[in-house]
Amino acid sequence: MAEPILYGIKNCDTVKKARHWLDEQQVSYRFHDVRTDGLDSQMIERWITTAGWEKVLNKVGTTWRKLDPAVKEHVSADNVVDLLMKYPTMIKRPVLDQNGTITVGFRPDQYTLLFNL
Repeated sequence: MAEPILYGIKNCDTVKKARHWLDEQQVSYRFHDVRTDGLDSQMIERWITTAGWEKVLNKVGTTWRKLDPAVKEHVSADNVVDLLMKYPTMIKRPVLDQNGTITVGFRPDQYTLLFNL
């Protein structure tokens, strides 16, 4: 069984909560900072295939709010990967990859079920 990978940004409050929860539960995981460790389009495509692009795209964050309205209006499954590659902070965080199961966002009850705790 591969070690889970938690994707996010170090200073994101939700990512901090997820990391704290995993540490408290003594769940071993690897943290991948999407800003410093990078992203590739295949990674994002896998998340979208598994979770859906509407769930992976964070429409409540600052980056989305500052985005040109013309760009927002034309976001679709066809172009969202390029948008997320350009603006990784628009990825809803954290993204947890637990043996191919992709979980977007953090909810303690969801993680409890995922890790059978």
